[in-house]
Amino acid sequence: MTKKESTFINMILTLFLVTAVASTGLGFIYELTKEPIAEAKRIKTLNAISATIPEFDNEPASDVDKLFIDGDTLYFYKAYKDGEMVGIAVQTFTNLGFSGEIRLMVGFNPDGSICNVSVLQHKETPGLGDKIEQRKSFDKITGLSWSSQFKNLDLSKTELAVKQDGGQIDAITASTITSRAFCDAVARAYKGWLQVSEQNEN
Repeated sequence: MTKKESTFINMILTLFLVTAVASTGLGFIYELTKEPIAEAKRIKTLNAISATIPEFDNEPASDVDKLFIDGDTLYFYKAYKDGEMVGIAVQTFTNLGFSGEIRLMVGFNPDGSICNVSVLQHKETPGLGDKIEQRKSFDKITGLSWSSQFKNLDLSKTELAVKQDGGQIDAITASTITSRAFCDAVARAYKGWLQVSEQNEN
């Protein structure tokens, strides 16, 4: 009986020791990688901002407005050149993708028209829905990608929907769901841009 109790106690102590060592190791790795991961995320965000709005000379990521909308958060990055605002990049989202969540960065000119759109994250089908990425749908002959049709759109005058739904956006072939989701994310960005712009004016 004593031997069995001793064995049980040894097992508990061994398990505790393994758990403690594993936890310490994970904590050490987290601290070691925390700053590089944060820096990589900052650079990725800055690159997306740079790809979607005109040239700027400030640090947009240092002055971020947030807006909770439709169950998630939009992020607004204001860009200036020589003290004058040149655009606002909006990190937006949709949960209507064929494979779930899609995150975009939508750049707006000061007048509210779209400057450009960049894809941050998605899990859409390779060869079909992933053509929302500029590099996946880029046409060397025209020099355009699928998302190029969003450039310069004035959403106050444009029905942002695929043509199957009465809008003017050409859906990706065999990926209408993804195309609709893309429109949904862009429309949400514009809705948020209107709210933030109104707040800044007041």
